[in-house]
Amino acid sequence: MKATPVILLTIGMVTAFGQWAVAQDAAKTPDQYSPADLTALEKTLGQKTDATGTATETLKKYSTDYTMLAFRNKSGKAELHEKFADFYVVVEGQATLVTGGQMVNGKPTAAGEVRGESIQDGKETKLNKGDIVHIPANIPHQLLLANGHTFQYFVIKVQEVN
Repeated sequence: MKATPVILLTIGMVTAFGQWAVAQDAAKTPDQYSPADLTALEKTLGQKTDATGTATETLKKYSTDYTMLAFRNKSGKAELHEKFADFYVVVEGQATLVTGGQMVNGKPTAAGEVRGESIQDGKETKLNKGDIVHIPANIPHQLLLANGHTFQYFVIKVQEVN
């Protein structure tokens, strides 16, 4: 007589598998944000700014990239991400993006992250609602705002492979 394999599944195992299957399906569905969604989320961020005039919220993390929303009511520091490129989609407002050049007094603030006072000899680009910009990894960049202005943008951070 041949032995028949028996598979025992507990309720916990079935539940865990079900949660895993749902997570797998969710990972395969696209994320969609309407302009109205982003504007509403950005308004709540505007009430959460820190001393630098910035508020951010990570929306979703993936294996090599993540999305976030950002709000500014002041110019930002110069920054550089060693391993991540940034894509900005301007939701509201105007700013000047300074890229390239040399970061002034840059210091590491976290692994792969550098912040500085400003950028010297960089290229200035005016950003307005609807604009999309790509900033490759290892490029110093800084957002400058006119006094009293605000700037809201959707960010996609993508890990670059060397």
